[in-house]
Amino acid sequence: MEDDKMAITASMVKELREMTGAGMMDCKKALNETNGNMDEAVEYLRKNGQAKAEKKAGRIAAEGLVMAEVKEDKTAAIVEVNSETDFVAKNAEFQGFVKAVTEQALATDAADMDAFMAEAWIADTSKTVKDALTEKISVIGENLNIRRFEKVVTDGCVVSYIHGGGRIGVLVEASTDVVNDDIRACLKNVAMQVAAMSPKYVSRDEVSQDYLDHEKEILLAQAKIENPDKPENIIEKMIIGRLNKEMKEICLLDQVYVQDSDLTVAKYVEKVAKEAGADMKVTKFVRFETGEGLEKKNEDFAAEVAAQMGQ
Repeated sequence: MEDDKMAITASMVKELREMTGAGMMDCKKALNETNGNMDEAVEYLRKNGQAKAEKKAGRIAAEGLVMAEVKEDKTAAIVEVNSETDFVAKNAEFQGFVKAVTEQALATDAADMDAFMAEAWIADTSKTVKDALTEKISVIGENLNIRRFEKVVTDGCVVSYIHGGGRIGVLVEASTDVVNDDIRACLKNVAMQVAAMSPKYVSRDEVSQDYLDHEKEILLAQAKIENPDKPENIIEKMIIGRLNKEMKEICLLDQVYVQDSDLTVAKYVEKVAKEAGADMKVTKFVRFETGEGLEKKNEDFAAEVAAQMGQ
């Protein structure tokens, strides 16, 4: 029945447009077709060739900082700590706290956020990490949230890169039998690539069959709309071509190297490794973007904080 249909608001259309880059009327139609379900509307636009892969940026709102630290090339940690306002994110008290959280992450054995929050705060072992956070909230007078951390320990080399004063942070790990300034500089350049180009995977080996099947389904729907008269076997070839193109965008080693478009990232790493006489392979990256995936609504952020604080 018509009465059951969700009313599509201008703000919903605006949000979908920010997420997909599709036209205003296309976004309105997609929301009407999917009864206001944002995820289904994104899928609808993609299948009709009116949107690129979902842009997460449209959903980013929480402020805060990403910080990283590396110890002797072998151990690294990266953290994201959120605040409610940009003003607090630039505050020296908050930045000092994020640095302490990063040092905590560098030393931690915790496997998840709950264990991390429960362990002794290394700056004052009479408190837990959660206690230190609660204390800092009362000092700063704003909700804060230690949202995530990741620690990398390697036999090879790990480097960090922070972009935009803490908006994006990256760790890149490589297995390598040589660690020198050239190797570090190469991995730092790769980390800058990750920050700028936001790959999903290191290489094609990591891409799951489920992901490939899902993308094929979307590309098939697009190709049939664009080429209604083309036979199935031609459309199949087109899909393979488009999927390969997408792999070159989402797999780090397949990407065109930003600082030298004649090379892929894989070729650049190979070149530096050869010059350094190293057997080197990029094995992992971690990319944190402040507020990534958090809803715009403040109540969602407050709920995430409350859940972490156990309130």
